[in-house]
Amino acid sequence: MYTLLRTILFKFSPEAVHHFSMKALKISCSTWLGKKILSSLFTYKNPKLHTLFLGLPFRNPVGLAAGFDKNAEYLRELECLGFGFVETGTVTPKAQPGNDKPRVFRLPADKALINRMGFNNEGVDVVAERLRKWKTSRESGVGSQESTANPTYRMIIGGNIGKNKVTPNEEAWKDYEICFNALHDYVDYFVVNVSSPNTPGLRELQEKESLRKILVHLQTLNSEKAIQRPILLKIAPDLTNEQLDDVAALALEIKLDGLVATNTTISREGLSQESGVGRLEG
Repeated sequence: MYTLLRTILFKFSPEAVHHFSMKALKISCSTWLGKKILSSLFTYKNPKLHTLFLGLPFRNPVGLAAGFDKNAEYLRELECLGFGFVETGTVTPKAQPGNDKPRVFRLPADKALINRMGFNNEGVDVVAERLRKWKTSRESGVGSQESTANPTYRMIIGGNIGKNKVTPNEEAWKDYEICFNALHDYVDYFVVNVSSPNTPGLRELQEKESLRKILVHLQTLNSEKAIQRPILLKIAPDLTNEQLDDVAALALEIKLDGLVATNTTISREGLSQESGVGRLEG
């Protein structure tokens, strides 16, 4: 069955298939019976999988990274599939379409994808409203830091935040502030994305002093909140050893909660020529 479905779906563009598949999943979860069946098939309820990390009660340690559900449209469906956490975004202050299509390319010979999405999203206000409704629909403990003595293990929600393409790097800290404040009440942790290769100049923010300005500012904002959220930094896999040393030193210096390794690489090393990767570059 999988081979047949794969053959059919591979006749269409990867991005179109993604949206089609998720809409089909949404329809399946819209009925009590469909939701019940999916939950019984995919949800992992073994208490041995319960994980306390960063003070958060994950129902299991298997999660979905940012980039899949950019706009928090499929939280119910992903919960049915059993994920321990889902990271929404990357979200920017204003809605933006992202890079021109086509921007996702299959490499069947390598069982891989190349993506050039470019932070396409509906903007932080739209995403915040969806997350507010999600939080409201769940028990009152959702979105708050619970007692580690008697935690309620559940699907954790992360907020991956970035800057708009048109925002100059020297003003980037303002975009991160806007997203942080808008999402703070509705997510369990934050990931600061300065490492996507698909927004021009973004990776320059990984330089030590640029990072310091953004992260220290967010930590200051966080300290003023009634509830503090863990803040993590997502880094690129293409950093030099010297850059990695700088990031690690800064993370220790400012007591950052953690690092997310890693974002998308710009390297094409190891891909087969049959994949057509040469035609995709440039």
